[in-house]
Amino acid sequence: MGKKKIQTQSEQEALKEKEVQESAQKKAVAAQQTSVKKGVEKGKVFIQSTYNNTLISFCDFKGNIIAWSSAGSLGFKGPKKATPYAASKVIETLVEKIKKVGMKEVDVFVKGIGSGREAAVRAIAAQGMLINSIKDVTPVPHNGCRPRKVRRV
Repeated sequence: MGKKKIQTQSEQEALKEKEVQESAQKKAVAAQQTSVKKGVEKGKVFIQSTYNNTLISFCDFKGNIIAWSSAGSLGFKGPKKATPYAASKVIETLVEKIKKVGMKEVDVFVKGIGSGREAAVRAIAAQGMLINSIKDVTPVPHNGCRPRKVRRV
């Protein structure tokens, strides 16, 4: 057993990291100023939350993607991508894009077992969007794979 090294982050490093994330967030909002349909009031939100990242996409009822983003695209790196804070930041940037389209009502489909699930749904509600339904579409095996043969010693 040796001594454990405790890493501390100085205030300057913390401020620099926050500035990098804010600039990445602004770039993400500006980058998706492509041909966006106007007048889409109802849509679907797909939240895929894994142990490593959180991916969120908004689409209309036909399945056409209107806007998408992930924690990694906003500048979060490493284990910070899978945090609830990162998921809420992703929702904030996406709602800015969606407000221009006019979407107000959404059906939420949650997939995965990461820690950003709950935070993403709460952030959608906090941003003023009306949530009609929340459905968990995480794949669950019915019987699974065949187990290995028993080990004989």
